[in-house]
Amino acid sequence: MKATARAHGAITIVNAISIGKGAAMGIDLYTEATVEIGGKGVEVMIKENPDEDTSLAKAAVNRVLKLAQMDCGAYVEITSNIPIGKGLKSSSAAANAIVLATARAANLNLSDAEILNIAVDAAIEAGVTITGAYDDACASYYGGIVITDNLRRQIVKRDKAPEDLVVVLLVPEFKSYTKFFDRNALKPIASFVEDVYRMSLNGEYWKALTLNGILHAVALNYGAKKALDAIRAGALAAGLSGTGPAIAAVCKEDVVNDVVNALSEKGCEIIIAKPNNKKAYSWVGGSFAGFG
Repeated sequence: MKATARAHGAITIVNAISIGKGAAMGIDLYTEATVEIGGKGVEVMIKENPDEDTSLAKAAVNRVLKLAQMDCGAYVEITSNIPIGKGLKSSSAAANAIVLATARAANLNLSDAEILNIAVDAAIEAGVTITGAYDDACASYYGGIVITDNLRRQIVKRDKAPEDLVVVLLVPEFKSYTKFFDRNALKPIASFVEDVYRMSLNGEYWKALTLNGILHAVALNYGAKKALDAIRAGALAAGLSGTGPAIAAVCKEDVVNDVVNALSEKGCEIIIAKPNNKKAYSWVGGSFAGFG
């Protein structure tokens, strides 16, 4: 049996690494995973990035196959327009899509909570997350704005993301992998991140995103100039996403060009995205992905 699933990327509102609680918003970049069950062992092809580590994909597939009591392997093909290692939740999207597709291919009926828990467990097993990234996983899976307690794997609050806004992403060439990250670097800002988390609970999402971004940019030696340039250009919010290096700016349609100009930098890519409220989904058969 072959099945495919799609899950979306997200941007950080509150980084959970220092306090175990976080918030994120879904965006319309996405990952599709096609899983065909059969044979022995798990073979993985990441089409746009064939040299990337496949341990997350293998862990996700094996966990579902074990749950389905299927003694076999699978072929996994992943297609994505989410840049890897940039803080845009590529790992969460991949884990969600792979678990969802494998479950569909195995004819295994899983609840949303079960899918998310398997995806998070696979990410922890593969070493691509520090807190389990439950906030990122939920924003990728459900879409919208989610606020979570990552250590308890609980959604504290969900809200619809405003679809009339635009997300401008500044994506540098270099990558920052969470599995190589020293969480001690964020200890000095933990109490301030708690304050930012409370802002998000109060619905002050754009203020939280900006302050979180500035705090983490300074703590991680990125600097906050580009985010502040985006604010000056009219963005409602701007800041580092995840542990970077991407910067996300949320703005209204009428200032997109100004924000793009403010963020643009030699050697960096600008990606225009929209907030996403669509839930991850699967279907029987192959991928229809095309990013042209």
